[in-house]
Amino acid sequence: MKENARLLAVQAVRQELATLGIDPFGIQIDEILSPTEGLIQGRKTILAGTNNYLGLTFDPDCIAAAREALEGAGTGTTGSRMANGSYAAHRELELELARFYEKRDAIVFSTGYQANLGMISALAGPGDTVLIDADSHASIYDGCNLSGANTIRFRHNDPEDLAKRMRRLGDEAANAVVVIEGVYSMLGDRAPLREFVDVKTQFGATLLVDEAHSMGVLGQKGQGLCEETGTLAEIDYVVGTFSKSLGNTGGFCVGDADEMEVLRYASRPYVFTASLPPATIAATRMALRKLAAADVLRQRIRDNSARLHAGLSGLGFRLGAPANAVVAVLAGDKVEALRFWHHLLKQGVYVNVMVPPATPGNESLLRCSVSAAHTPEQIDAICAAFASWPGAKA
Repeated sequence: MKENARLLAVQAVRQELATLGIDPFGIQIDEILSPTEGLIQGRKTILAGTNNYLGLTFDPDCIAAAREALEGAGTGTTGSRMANGSYAAHRELELELARFYEKRDAIVFSTGYQANLGMISALAGPGDTVLIDADSHASIYDGCNLSGANTIRFRHNDPEDLAKRMRRLGDEAANAVVVIEGVYSMLGDRAPLREFVDVKTQFGATLLVDEAHSMGVLGQKGQGLCEETGTLAEIDYVVGTFSKSLGNTGGFCVGDADEMEVLRYASRPYVFTASLPPATIAATRMALRKLAAADVLRQRIRDNSARLHAGLSGLGFRLGAPANAVVAVLAGDKVEALRFWHHLLKQGVYVNVMVPPATPGNESLLRCSVSAAHTPEQIDAICAAFASWPGAKA
């Protein structure tokens, strides 16, 4: 196989991990026991790195809906939405998502990654301009690359820097697409959404907000940061995923544009990917109903997040954003972070370890994602595992 820079970089990382005897990217859950526990390397382990925010993966009603669809409509569609893969349930889910977000229409994609890939590449093309936050998810960068548009990065969570760069575009600013995230996955920090909306309105640009990590968690209805900040009606497109609060697989985009139907057929990831299986659609529809009425779960995740944040802060760890569903511990050196992660795993706690260049500020971190399904005792056990690390404050 011909070597290239990316393969060489991956090989170097693999060799480094082999030298350390630690491989966080090759870990597997041998048996899943509940939304918050699994067997890893023969040990019952608290799962604190799964993005299962509302804990709906084992919800009995979602499982029953999936089972009924599996038995009634089969295992898969064997085709894309452009061909034979559009079932009535796919369209019903789209209409339910549109109603949930109070938007005109919705498009369902086969993954959350494809939602960004498909929407950005449909909204912009060669000769157009897309402006993205510097800390954007890989799917946003890849969507820009697929579009062929001119891509401009602005400083993370900095509306003034966005405005400065838009002024340089002159009249072209009105045709630009701005892409940001509501809550950023690494540190859990929130975008100053009101200020970004004001900038996009000032220049007449189009704004797409990825609410993957805030859907179901923020807002009274669970619509995310756009609801919490009162900006939902002013945002052109909201992108999200089924793989976090909805406990499944897939992605979507909602919007008010008249061109929503045209956009789906201009999106190559939508046109050329097999559609989601009936069981996935059925379980997601049920989960969406649960999410919309999940006031108790949303309060529970807020309580769990505050408990974990306070516990880790009290141990002297440097943390990312204030209490949120994502609680990140800044771990500095890559090797130290890997050893820390391995130590936690041996203590029966699984978290995500993130290393540069995937992390902001070129610093490694241990990323915890809190679930409404975590018990207070599990949150305390996570803190106790962190407390056993030699660097913790006594």
